[in-house]
Amino acid sequence: MKLPLITNIQKYSIHDGKGIRTTVFFKGCPLSCRWCHNPETQDYGKELLFYEERCTGCGACVQECPNGAVMPVSGKAYTKRQLCSACGDCADSCVRNARQVCGRTYTVRELTEELLKDRAFYETSDGGVTLSGGEALAQDPDYLEPLMRGLFRRGISINIDTCGAVPFPVFERVLPYTDTFLYDLKLMEEDKHKEYTGRDNRQILENLKRLSGQGARIWIRIPVIGGVNDGETQIGRMADFLREEQIHAGQVNLIPYHKTGSGKYRQLGRDYQDSAFYVPSEERMQQLRELLGQRSGIPVFLGG
Repeated sequence: MKLPLITNIQKYSIHDGKGIRTTVFFKGCPLSCRWCHNPETQDYGKELLFYEERCTGCGACVQECPNGAVMPVSGKAYTKRQLCSACGDCADSCVRNARQVCGRTYTVRELTEELLKDRAFYETSDGGVTLSGGEALAQDPDYLEPLMRGLFRRGISINIDTCGAVPFPVFERVLPYTDTFLYDLKLMEEDKHKEYTGRDNRQILENLKRLSGQGARIWIRIPVIGGVNDGETQIGRMADFLREEQIHAGQVNLIPYHKTGSGKYRQLGRDYQDSAFYVPSEERMQQLRELLGQRSGIPVFLGG
C-alpha cells in the first residue's frame, strides 16, 4: 500500500456536501486545470512553499539546505526549484515560517482517528467527511478502500469530490461506501478540455454515464470560468448531455471562478495566467442557472 500525501484536513467545511464536514485534500491530480485554486494539490510529490513577504534574508536556510538550492538574492532567500528535494531542512531552520513543505502522510489509522474527532459535528448537522484534492480517487485504492470502509462502518457519511479522470474500477471499489459523488464537469469539447486541463474528457464523460447507470448519488459541479465556459453554448451542451444521457443527478452547482488561490502559484515558484480568466457577473450566473435548469430538468444552485 502506498501512503498518499495530504496537503490539508479542513475542519468545519460547509461547501462540500450536506451539513458540517471535514474535507481531506489529497495531493496529486490527473488534470492540471489552468485556473486551479489549489495548485499545491496537482503534483503527487512534496513541494516547498515560499512566503516571500515573511523572509528577512537571515540566511539560516541557505546554510541548512543540503542541495545548495537556496541562495540569497536582494535581501531574500530564493530557491532553485530544480535542485530542491523538498526535504524540509530549510523550513525547519526558518523562524519566520517563510518556508513550508506541502504534503504529509497519514496511515489509515492516523487519518481515521483525526476524522473521528469531529464526529459530534457530523451527527448534529447531518454532515460527514469529504475526500477531495487534487483527486482523491487517483490515490492508491488499497489505501482509500479501508479508510472509507472504516468510516462507513462507524456511520460516517462520505462524499468524494472528483474530476472523474480515473479508471472506472476505482469508482466500483469505493461506491459501496460513498454517500455522494461531487462530480466536476468543465468543458464538453474534447480539444478545449485538453487545452485547459491537460487531458481530454472522454474518460470523464464515460465514467459519469456508468456511475449514473449504477445508481450512484451524484451532484454535478460546474466551475464557471469567465472567458472559458461561461457562454450559453457551453452550458447548453452540458445541459443537453445530462438530459440526453439520462444522468441521474440530484442537483447541479454552478460555482463562479475566483482568484483566491492565485497567490499559491507564486509560493510554488510558478506563473499564474490569471489575466486569461475573469469572474462571471451575478447576472450572468443567474442566466446560466436558468438555462441549465430548463434544458436539463435538474435543480440548479449557485455556489456550493
